[in-house]
Amino acid sequence: MNVLICLDKFRGCLTAADACAAVASGVVEAGGRAVSLPVADGGEGTIAALADAGYRPVFVDVTGPTGRPVRAAFAVRGSRAVIEMAQASGMDVLPAGLAPLVADSHGTGELIRAALDHGCLDLVLAVGGSATTDGGAGLLRALGARITDSRGVPVGPGGAALTNAAHVDLSSLDFRLRLATVTLVSDVDNPLTGPSGAAAVFGPQKGASPRDVEVLDRGLQQFASAMARSIGHDLRASPGAGAAGGTGFAALAALGARRVSGAEFVLGEIGVEEALRSASLVVVGEGRFGSQSLRGKAPIGVAEAARRHGVPVAVIAGDVRLPADRLRHIGVVATWSLLERAANLDDAISRAPELLARIGRELPSVVARGGAA
Repeated sequence: MNVLICLDKFRGCLTAADACAAVASGVVEAGGRAVSLPVADGGEGTIAALADAGYRPVFVDVTGPTGRPVRAAFAVRGSRAVIEMAQASGMDVLPAGLAPLVADSHGTGELIRAALDHGCLDLVLAVGGSATTDGGAGLLRALGARITDSRGVPVGPGGAALTNAAHVDLSSLDFRLRLATVTLVSDVDNPLTGPSGAAAVFGPQKGASPRDVEVLDRGLQQFASAMARSIGHDLRASPGAGAAGGTGFAALAALGARRVSGAEFVLGEIGVEEALRSASLVVVGEGRFGSQSLRGKAPIGVAEAARRHGVPVAVIAGDVRLPADRLRHIGVVATWSLLERAANLDDAISRAPELLARIGRELPSVVARGGAA
Protein backbone atom coordinates (compact mmCIF):
# COMPACT_ATOMS: atom_id res chain seq x y z
CA MET A 1 0.00 0.00 0.00
CA ASN A 2 1.31 3.44 -1.00
CA VAL A 3 0.22 5.94 1.66
CA LEU A 4 0.41 9.68 0.96
CA ILE A 5 0.49 11.57 4.27
CA CYS A 6 -0.65 15.21 4.06
CA LEU A 7 -1.10 16.43 7.62
CA ASP A 8 -1.25 20.06 8.71
CA LYS A 9 0.17 21.15 12.06
CA PHE A 10 -1.20 19.92 15.39
CA ARG A 11 -1.18 23.37 16.99
CA GLY A 12 0.67 23.55 20.28
CA CYS A 13 1.90 20.02 19.83
CA LEU A 14 3.59 19.07 16.53
CA THR A 15 4.57 20.75 13.32
CA ALA A 16 3.06 19.37 10.14
CA ALA A 17 6.40 17.78 9.24
CA ASP A 18 6.74 16.09 12.63
CA ALA A 19 3.17 14.78 12.53
CA CYS A 20 3.69 13.35 9.03
CA ALA A 21 6.98 11.75 10.06
CA ALA A 22 5.38 10.03 13.06
CA VAL A 23 2.60 8.48 10.96
CA ALA A 24 5.04 7.53 8.21
CA SER A 25 7.24 5.63 10.66
CA GLY A 26 4.27 3.48 11.65
CA VAL A 27 3.24 2.84 8.05
CA VAL A 28 6.75 1.67 7.17
CA GLU A 29 6.88 -0.59 10.25
CA ALA A 30 3.66 -2.21 9.03
CA GLY A 31 5.19 -2.93 5.65
CA GLY A 32 3.66 -0.04 3.71
CA ARG A 33 5.29 2.69 1.65
CA ALA A 34 4.87 6.23 2.94
CA VAL A 35 5.31 9.57 1.19
CA SER A 36 5.08 12.65 3.42
CA LEU A 37 3.88 15.99 2.07
CA PRO A 38 3.29 18.32 5.05
CA VAL A 39 0.66 20.92 4.16
CA ALA A 40 -0.40 24.42 5.22
CA ASP A 41 -3.07 26.90 4.22
CA GLY A 42 -1.20 30.19 4.22
CA GLY A 43 -0.71 30.46 7.97
CA GLU A 44 2.01 29.12 10.22
CA GLY A 45 4.03 26.41 8.54
CA THR A 46 3.62 27.68 4.98
CA ILE A 47 7.34 28.19 4.41
CA ALA A 48 8.13 24.82 5.97
CA ALA A 49 5.61 23.14 3.66
CA LEU A 50 7.32 24.70 0.63
CA ALA A 51 10.78 23.43 1.59
CA ASP A 52 10.58 20.35 -0.65
CA ALA A 53 9.20 22.35 -3.58
CA GLY A 54 12.46 24.10 -4.38
CA TYR A 55 12.06 27.05 -2.02
CA ARG A 56 14.88 28.03 0.31
CA PRO A 57 14.51 30.15 3.45
CA VAL A 58 16.21 33.52 3.85
CA PHE A 59 16.48 34.66 7.47
CA VAL A 60 16.39 38.30 8.60
CA ASP A 61 15.89 40.18 11.85
CA VAL A 62 12.66 42.18 11.88
CA THR A 63 10.42 44.01 14.33
CA GLY A 64 8.04 41.71 16.19
CA PRO A 65 4.38 42.52 16.81
CA THR A 66 5.11 44.41 20.05
CA GLY A 67 8.37 46.02 18.97
CA ARG A 68 10.91 43.44 20.07
CA PRO A 69 13.19 42.01 17.38
CA VAL A 70 12.42 38.54 16.04
CA ARG A 71 14.27 36.26 13.64
CA ALA A 72 11.99 35.53 10.68
CA ALA A 73 12.27 34.00 7.25
CA PHE A 74 10.81 34.37 3.80
CA ALA A 75 11.10 31.64 1.16
CA VAL A 76 12.67 32.17 -2.25
CA ARG A 77 12.48 30.27 -5.51
CA GLY A 78 13.73 32.15 -8.54
CA SER A 79 12.21 35.64 -8.54
CA ARG A 80 9.36 34.61 -6.23
CA ALA A 81 9.37 35.27 -2.50
CA VAL A 82 6.76 33.86 -0.13
CA ILE A 83 6.32 36.02 2.95
CA GLU A 84 4.68 34.20 5.87
CA MET A 85 3.16 36.88 8.09
CA ALA A 86 3.11 34.60 11.13
CA GLN A 87 6.92 34.55 11.07
CA ALA A 88 7.14 38.28 11.81
CA SER A 89 3.76 39.34 13.19
CA GLY A 90 2.15 36.14 14.40
CA MET A 91 0.67 34.90 17.63
CA ASP A 92 3.59 32.54 18.15
CA VAL A 93 6.18 35.35 18.22
CA LEU A 94 4.45 37.49 20.85
CA PRO A 95 6.98 37.77 23.68
CA ALA A 96 4.54 37.63 26.59
CA GLY A 97 0.78 37.36 26.32
CA LEU A 98 -1.67 38.77 23.81
CA ALA A 99 -1.59 42.44 22.79
CA PRO A 100 -4.75 43.13 20.77
CA LEU A 101 -4.61 46.94 20.88
CA VAL A 102 -0.92 47.48 20.13
CA ALA A 103 0.21 44.47 18.06
CA ASP A 104 1.60 45.81 14.80
CA SER A 105 2.43 44.39 11.35
CA HIS A 106 5.62 46.42 10.81
CA GLY A 107 7.82 43.32 10.75
CA THR A 108 5.86 41.82 7.87
CA GLY A 109 6.56 44.97 5.86
CA GLU A 110 10.23 44.58 6.72
CA LEU A 111 10.10 41.02 5.34
CA ILE A 112 8.62 42.36 2.10
CA ARG A 113 11.36 44.97 1.89
CA ALA A 114 14.01 42.29 2.51
CA ALA A 115 12.51 40.20 -0.31
CA LEU A 116 12.72 43.21 -2.62
CA ASP A 117 16.35 43.71 -1.55
CA HIS A 118 16.90 40.07 -2.52
CA GLY A 119 15.74 40.87 -6.05
CA CYS A 120 12.31 39.25 -5.82
CA LEU A 121 9.48 40.96 -7.69
CA ASP A 122 6.91 38.13 -7.51
CA LEU A 123 5.71 38.57 -3.93
CA VAL A 124 3.33 36.13 -2.26
CA LEU A 125 1.95 37.37 1.05
CA ALA A 126 0.60 34.51 3.20
CA VAL A 127 -1.28 36.15 6.05
CA GLY A 128 -2.70 33.46 8.37
CA GLY A 129 -1.89 33.35 12.08
CA SER A 130 -1.40 37.07 12.68
CA ALA A 131 -1.47 38.67 16.13
CA THR A 132 -2.48 42.06 14.71
CA THR A 133 -5.59 44.12 14.05
CA ASP A 134 -3.90 47.19 12.60
CA GLY A 135 -5.27 47.11 9.05
CA GLY A 136 -1.76 46.47 7.73
CA ALA A 137 -0.80 50.01 8.71
CA GLY A 138 2.49 48.84 10.24
CA LEU A 139 3.32 46.89 7.09
CA LEU A 140 2.76 49.98 4.96
CA ARG A 141 4.84 52.19 7.27
CA ALA A 142 7.75 49.74 6.93
CA LEU A 143 7.47 50.17 3.15
CA GLY A 144 7.54 53.97 3.28
CA ALA A 145 3.93 55.07 3.80
CA ARG A 146 3.06 57.87 6.23
CA ILE A 147 -0.09 57.64 8.35
CA THR A 148 -0.82 60.80 10.31
CA ASP A 149 -3.49 62.42 12.43
CA SER A 150 -5.33 65.65 11.64
CA ARG A 151 -2.31 67.70 12.77
CA GLY A 152 0.14 65.76 10.60
CA VAL A 153 1.62 63.82 13.53
CA PRO A 154 2.41 60.15 12.74
CA VAL A 155 0.05 57.75 14.48
CA GLY A 156 1.58 55.08 16.66
CA PRO A 157 1.71 51.33 16.18
CA GLY A 158 -1.25 49.01 16.64
CA GLY A 159 -4.93 49.07 15.85
CA ALA A 160 -6.04 51.32 18.70
CA ALA A 161 -3.80 54.15 17.47
CA LEU A 162 -5.68 54.17 14.17
CA THR A 163 -8.61 55.93 15.83
CA ASN A 164 -6.56 59.09 15.20
CA ALA A 165 -5.72 58.29 11.56
CA ALA A 166 -6.71 61.12 9.21
CA HIS A 167 -4.26 60.98 6.30
CA VAL A 168 -2.45 58.21 4.40
CA ASP A 169 0.44 59.29 2.17
CA LEU A 170 1.63 56.55 -0.19
CA SER A 171 3.87 58.76 -2.29
CA SER A 172 7.05 57.45 -0.63
CA LEU A 173 6.07 53.79 -0.83
CA ASP A 174 9.05 51.70 -1.94
CA PHE A 175 9.31 52.36 -5.68
CA ARG A 176 10.16 48.72 -6.40
CA LEU A 177 6.58 47.78 -5.54
CA ARG A 178 5.51 49.42 -8.81
CA LEU A 179 7.47 46.72 -10.64
CA ALA A 180 6.31 43.86 -8.44
CA THR A 181 3.25 41.65 -8.49
CA VAL A 182 1.68 40.92 -5.11
CA THR A 183 -0.50 37.90 -4.38
CA LEU A 184 -2.53 37.79 -1.17
CA VAL A 185 -2.79 34.19 0.02
CA SER A 186 -5.83 33.89 2.29
CA ASP A 187 -9.03 31.90 2.64
CA VAL A 188 -10.69 34.62 4.73
CA ASP A 189 -13.32 36.57 2.78
CA ASN A 190 -14.41 38.91 5.59
CA PRO A 191 -14.61 42.67 4.98
CA LEU A 192 -12.41 45.03 6.95
CA THR A 193 -15.00 46.51 9.29
CA GLY A 194 -18.43 45.96 10.81
CA PRO A 195 -20.01 42.89 12.43
CA SER A 196 -18.25 40.52 10.00
CA GLY A 197 -15.02 42.48 9.99
CA ALA A 198 -11.52 41.88 11.26
CA ALA A 199 -12.02 43.23 14.78
CA ALA A 200 -15.44 41.70 15.47
CA VAL A 201 -14.70 38.21 14.14
CA PHE A 202 -11.01 37.70 14.80
CA GLY A 203 -10.23 40.27 17.52
CA PRO A 204 -11.44 38.05 20.39
CA GLN A 205 -9.14 35.25 19.19
CA LYS A 206 -6.26 37.70 19.64
CA GLY A 207 -7.29 38.68 23.16
CA ALA A 208 -9.62 41.60 22.43
CA SER A 209 -12.39 42.30 24.95
CA PRO A 210 -15.77 43.60 23.75
CA ARG A 211 -14.56 47.13 24.51
CA ASP A 212 -11.30 46.48 22.64
CA VAL A 213 -13.27 45.26 19.62
CA GLU A 214 -15.17 48.55 19.53
CA VAL A 215 -11.92 50.55 19.66
CA LEU A 216 -10.25 48.41 17.00
CA ASP A 217 -13.20 48.56 14.64
CA ARG A 218 -13.37 52.34 15.03
CA GLY A 219 -9.66 52.54 14.24
CA LEU A 220 -10.08 50.40 11.13
CA GLN A 221 -13.00 52.60 10.01
CA GLN A 222 -10.84 55.69 10.40
CA PHE A 223 -7.96 54.10 8.55
CA ALA A 224 -10.21 52.93 5.71
CA SER A 225 -11.66 56.42 5.29
CA ALA A 226 -8.19 57.95 5.22
CA MET A 227 -7.05 55.36 2.68
CA ALA A 228 -10.09 56.03 0.49
CA ARG A 229 -9.19 59.72 0.37
CA SER A 230 -5.65 58.78 -0.62
CA ILE A 231 -6.38 56.28 -3.42
CA GLY A 232 -9.76 57.59 -4.58
CA HIS A 233 -11.93 54.56 -3.78
CA ASP A 234 -13.04 52.62 -0.69
CA LEU A 235 -12.08 48.95 -0.43
CA ARG A 236 -13.11 48.25 3.15
CA ALA A 237 -15.97 45.99 2.00
CA SER A 238 -13.81 43.96 -0.40
CA PRO A 239 -13.74 40.19 0.25
CA GLY A 240 -10.51 39.40 2.07
CA ALA A 241 -9.94 42.94 3.35
CA GLY A 242 -10.45 41.63 6.90
CA ALA A 243 -7.79 38.93 6.58
CA ALA A 244 -5.04 39.01 9.21
CA GLY A 245 -6.50 41.87 11.18
CA GLY A 246 -6.93 43.96 8.04
CA THR A 247 -3.55 43.25 6.44
CA GLY A 248 -5.59 42.02 3.50
CA PHE A 249 -6.99 45.55 3.19
CA ALA A 250 -3.52 47.10 3.02
CA ALA A 251 -2.43 44.57 0.40
CA LEU A 252 -5.51 45.14 -1.76
CA ALA A 253 -5.70 48.92 -1.39
CA ALA A 254 -2.06 49.98 -1.40
CA LEU A 255 -0.13 47.11 -3.01
CA GLY A 256 -2.62 46.17 -5.74
CA ALA A 257 -2.69 42.55 -4.62
CA ARG A 258 -4.88 39.82 -6.05
CA ARG A 259 -6.30 37.26 -3.62
CA VAL A 260 -5.99 33.48 -3.98
CA SER A 261 -6.87 30.53 -1.75
CA GLY A 262 -4.13 29.66 0.72
CA ALA A 263 -4.69 25.91 0.52
CA GLU A 264 -4.93 26.02 -3.27
CA PHE A 265 -1.63 27.88 -3.52
CA VAL A 266 0.31 25.60 -1.17
CA LEU A 267 -1.10 22.34 -2.53
CA GLY A 268 -0.31 23.42 -6.06
CA GLU A 269 3.26 24.35 -5.16
CA ILE A 270 4.07 21.09 -3.32
CA GLY A 271 2.63 18.84 -6.06
CA VAL A 272 -0.24 17.07 -4.31
CA GLU A 273 -2.04 16.26 -7.57
CA GLU A 274 1.01 14.50 -8.97
CA ALA A 275 1.63 12.58 -5.73
CA LEU A 276 -1.95 11.32 -5.71
CA ARG A 277 -1.42 9.49 -9.01
CA SER A 278 0.60 6.77 -7.28
CA ALA A 279 -1.24 6.74 -3.93
CA SER A 280 -3.58 3.99 -2.78
CA LEU A 281 -4.56 5.97 0.34
CA VAL A 282 -4.16 9.59 1.43
CA VAL A 283 -4.05 10.68 5.08
CA VAL A 284 -5.24 14.17 6.03
CA GLY A 285 -5.80 15.92 9.33
CA GLU A 286 -4.73 18.55 11.83
CA GLY A 287 -5.06 19.27 15.52
CA ARG A 288 -8.81 19.76 15.39
CA PHE A 289 -10.76 18.46 12.42
CA GLY A 290 -14.13 20.17 12.54
CA SER A 291 -16.41 22.62 10.79
CA GLN A 292 -13.59 25.18 10.42
CA SER A 293 -11.63 22.56 8.49
CA LEU A 294 -14.33 22.66 5.82
CA ARG A 295 -13.74 26.37 5.21
CA GLY A 296 -10.91 26.05 2.70
CA LYS A 297 -8.38 24.38 4.98
CA ALA A 298 -5.53 22.42 3.42
CA PRO A 299 -6.68 18.94 4.61
CA ILE A 300 -10.02 19.42 2.86
CA GLY A 301 -8.25 20.63 -0.26
CA VAL A 302 -6.24 17.40 -0.28
CA ALA A 303 -9.38 15.32 0.34
CA GLU A 304 -11.16 16.98 -2.59
CA ALA A 305 -8.18 16.32 -4.85
CA ALA A 306 -8.10 12.69 -3.68
CA ARG A 307 -11.77 12.29 -4.56
CA ARG A 308 -11.07 13.51 -8.10
CA HIS A 309 -8.38 10.84 -8.39
CA GLY A 310 -10.52 8.13 -6.80
CA VAL A 311 -8.14 7.73 -3.85
CA PRO A 312 -9.71 6.89 -0.44
CA VAL A 313 -9.06 9.28 2.45
CA ALA A 314 -8.24 8.59 6.09
CA VAL A 315 -8.44 11.32 8.73
CA ILE A 316 -6.05 11.48 11.67
CA ALA A 317 -6.55 14.39 14.06
CA GLY A 318 -6.13 15.36 17.66
CA ASP A 319 -9.90 15.68 17.84
CA VAL A 320 -12.43 14.81 15.13
CA ARG A 321 -15.53 16.99 15.36
CA LEU A 322 -17.36 16.14 12.12
CA PRO A 323 -20.19 13.57 11.97
CA ALA A 324 -19.76 10.38 9.97
CA ASP A 325 -22.06 11.46 7.13
CA ARG A 326 -20.06 14.67 6.54
CA LEU A 327 -16.86 12.65 6.51
CA ARG A 328 -18.22 10.13 4.00
CA HIS A 329 -19.27 13.02 1.77
CA ILE A 330 -15.61 14.04 1.34
CA GLY A 331 -14.46 10.47 0.68
CA VAL A 332 -13.29 9.53 4.19
CA VAL A 333 -13.19 5.78 4.82
CA ALA A 334 -11.58 5.76 8.28
CA THR A 335 -10.91 8.18 11.14
CA TRP A 336 -8.61 8.26 14.14
CA SER A 337 -8.71 10.71 17.06
CA LEU A 338 -5.79 11.05 19.46
CA LEU A 339 -8.14 12.18 22.22
CA GLU A 340 -10.02 8.89 22.01
CA ARG A 341 -6.75 7.06 22.68
CA ALA A 342 -5.54 9.22 25.55
CA ALA A 343 -6.60 9.80 29.14
CA ASN A 344 -7.07 13.55 28.56
CA LEU A 345 -5.85 16.44 26.41
CA ASP A 346 -2.50 16.76 28.17
CA ASP A 347 -1.90 13.05 27.73
CA ALA A 348 -2.79 13.26 24.02
CA ILE A 349 -0.35 16.14 23.53
CA SER A 350 2.53 14.53 25.41
CA ARG A 351 2.10 11.17 23.66
CA ALA A 352 1.21 12.50 20.20
CA PRO A 353 4.24 11.10 18.32
CA GLU A 354 3.74 7.68 19.88
CA LEU A 355 0.00 7.66 19.16
CA LEU A 356 0.48 8.81 15.57
CA ALA A 357 3.07 6.10 14.94
CA ARG A 358 0.72 3.48 16.38
CA ILE A 359 -2.08 4.69 14.10
CA GLY A 360 0.35 4.55 11.17
CA ARG A 361 0.94 0.87 11.91
CA GLU A 362 -2.82 0.26 11.84
CA LEU A 363 -3.52 2.15 8.63
CA PRO A 364 -2.85 -0.54 6.01
CA SER A 365 -4.87 -3.32 7.67
CA VAL A 366 -7.85 -1.23 8.74
CA VAL A 367 -8.27 0.52 5.40
CA ALA A 368 -7.81 -2.78 3.55
CA ARG A 369 -10.88 -4.05 5.44
CA GLY A 370 -12.76 -0.90 4.40
CA GLY A 371 -13.78 -0.16 7.96
CA ALA A 372 -13.50 2.89 10.18
CA ALA A 373 -11.14 2.85 13.13
